[in-house]
Amino acid sequence: MRILLQRLDGKEAEWISEFAGQLPEAEVIAWREGESIPDCYYAAVFRPPAAMLGDLGKVRAIFNLGAGVDALLKFGEALPAHVPLVRLDDAGMGVQMAEYVSHAVLRHFRRFDDYEAQARAGIWQPLPAFDKVDFPVGVLGLGVLGTRVLDALAQFEFPLRGWSRSQKHIDGVDCFAGEEGLEAFLRGTRVLICLLPLTQDTHNLLDRARLSMLLPGAYVINVARGAHLAEPDLLSLIRSGHIAGATLDVFRNEPLPQQHPFWQEPRITITPHVSANTLRRESVAQIAAKIRRLQAGEPVAGTVNRLQGY
Repeated sequence: MRILLQRLDGKEAEWISEFAGQLPEAEVIAWREGESIPDCYYAAVFRPPAAMLGDLGKVRAIFNLGAGVDALLKFGEALPAHVPLVRLDDAGMGVQMAEYVSHAVLRHFRRFDDYEAQARAGIWQPLPAFDKVDFPVGVLGLGVLGTRVLDALAQFEFPLRGWSRSQKHIDGVDCFAGEEGLEAFLRGTRVLICLLPLTQDTHNLLDRARLSMLLPGAYVINVARGAHLAEPDLLSLIRSGHIAGATLDVFRNEPLPQQHPFWQEPRITITPHVSANTLRRESVAQIAAKIRRLQAGEPVAGTVNRLQGY
């Protein structure tokens, strides 16, 4: 059994070593543009280039080394339709995302940015505390990562809300669904957390009209994809005071250009796409288990519905 591996970070040797330990019956070959590749059963990829599409058409399944599959689906009909796409299910990303989002929510709720600014100015002054009753936290996207974030936030006793494409039920969470439920979800949310997959329907979802629906003084946390957010609209609403600020980990252009106005806005916290990194050991263990199931003719979780985009 051969596995074709493609990485952007040049760390193929570390992944090959991990596969050797967890799937010793497999030979793992690093993909190189222009090199002749022997036939492979499976491929494990992360943001593959268009030059790789021909090789991907020869495998039995493509495993995406990340939670979001938009970098694969962007190829559209050029991506071989007969080959199933399989995404990672958590693989250590859930706890990282819960850590990141909980920190961002609590930092805003406890006014730590304000206290940090006061400390730099040498000011000792307790500030009025926010009331949790007036601080509903809403999560856009109730997949594996979204539900893990809600589980983490539940212990802090915030009113919790969630929105998804189809109706879901989560204990302790006020759930909304579909286009008809989106406005009601937004109008009752003070802290908005975006964890949606990027699809045609969610591209530019957070524009001026929808961001304006949030409660006055809202706070935005985007840990999904930069293209969900209309960046000029967010900046304008922060400057107008309708939105208090934002924590952003993802952007339309990465790295974020030095001339981007977000850098000069103190109410926006920027991190370089680090909210949940792909963990090698956990990812390879999951892929190895799924390959063994496929070899046995059994179904696997995480198979992508190309029409839905996730």
